[in-house]
Amino acid sequence: MQLIWLRSDLRQHDNTALSAAAERGPTVAMYLISPEQWLAHDDAPCKVDFWLRNLRTLSDSLMQLNIPLLVRTAATWAQAPAVLLEVCQHLGIEDVHVNQEYGIHETRRDQAVHAALQAQGIGFHSYLDQLLFAPGSILTQSGSYFQVFSQFRKICYNRLHMALPKIVAAPKAQAELPIARDSLPESIPGFATPDQTLRDLWPAGEDVAQERLMRFASEQIHAYQNERDFPAKPGTSQLSAYLAAGVISPRQCLHAALRSNNGEFESGSPGVFTWVSELIWREFYKHILVGYPRVSRHRAFKPETEFVPWRNAPKELAAWEQGRTGVPIIDAAIRQLLATGWMHNRLRMIVAMFLTKNLLIDWREGERFFMRHLIDGDLAANNGGWQWSASTGTDSVPYFRIFNPLSQSERFDPEGRFIKHWLPELAALNKKEVHNPASAGGLFGVADYPAPIVDVKQSRERALKAFKTLPLRQMLEVQHD
Repeated sequence: MQLIWLRSDLRQHDNTALSAAAERGPTVAMYLISPEQWLAHDDAPCKVDFWLRNLRTLSDSLMQLNIPLLVRTAATWAQAPAVLLEVCQHLGIEDVHVNQEYGIHETRRDQAVHAALQAQGIGFHSYLDQLLFAPGSILTQSGSYFQVFSQFRKICYNRLHMALPKIVAAPKAQAELPIARDSLPESIPGFATPDQTLRDLWPAGEDVAQERLMRFASEQIHAYQNERDFPAKPGTSQLSAYLAAGVISPRQCLHAALRSNNGEFESGSPGVFTWVSELIWREFYKHILVGYPRVSRHRAFKPETEFVPWRNAPKELAAWEQGRTGVPIIDAAIRQLLATGWMHNRLRMIVAMFLTKNLLIDWREGERFFMRHLIDGDLAANNGGWQWSASTGTDSVPYFRIFNPLSQSERFDPEGRFIKHWLPELAALNKKEVHNPASAGGLFGVADYPAPIVDVKQSRERALKAFKTLPLRQMLEVQHD
């Protein structure tokens, strides 16, 4: 008998490990609930709820194939080897199949499980599934991992031209097994159940994810390049949560994009080219996670930026986290995140740069806050995005290129529609004043809306000064050591 251990691959179709297990013989599926590990990883309550809802849908579809889903608890991943071994020995499992995951804790967990099973004569098979290319297969001429995205993308495109990754056939129904499927808990202690309004924004199941993909590919993808940066427009695919949980695969997304562009991804529709580039960005950051494991440990990719003199400013951090900075585009973005579990990608960059440059607060504070609230929270993408904005990461924005949140607001929300939706207290302002209510006059600006907690121009100069001193600070530190 075979066992598929489900993790961030909550789908029946195009699931490499599931199909491989079913080809070998009668198969059961298993999922581990690990609340203490999830808390340690700052997984958001809405994300955990999303996992459970998708697991219920997946359990129903697997039962159509007579594949029962077993649910076990391993509070931390350190307990995973013992739990899996007990299940395997109880059911007479010959082989365990998994799709690869790439964080340092995930890698160590799988190595420990592999060793425990192997010692008892049980096979352990892992497969490439959540990436188009295996980490280590896209390298520079010197044999190192790429640090520049454009160079990485070029190699990826060359490989895709030679051969597209194929969609894996879904398993067929098997004979019934004398094993009952387990029920899933409605909630997990330590993770509050999100309100129904948020849940309704993110319905569970492969059918929903596929429908979103097909609608985007047929109706919106060709306008993606022009409309993706405007948060008041429906210009994005809204697939990130489904990709992060593995409810849909990058292969399925790539094939759908190419079908809408006559099989091309570098010519034809600029929207398709841009969207496929975003898929490659997700790929790039996961390769970075493997090639440079320090980023899994909350370390800066650029070692010298560990010496940035970040400020300890708890009141300003709290104002940022609450959407009370007095800068409307920042506050509207944070309120969108708190209400929906998601933030528009352009806004993620603006918000992250405001925290790390204008407030000069450590990017790790923002990375943690995002993970605790994002329904699409993904270690590689979130870390990569934060380090890009903070100028501490691979291929990151130069430290002297600092977004002005007011001009970004005017450019990407010109009518103030997004701001007014999330900050109704500013609804009466005109499209010029809404970006900077302090300019509207009056001793205290707009009632019920705070004054800016920082001067944008002065804080920019402070950030430039902090980063310019890095080489000297590094040399002093090295000499001191």
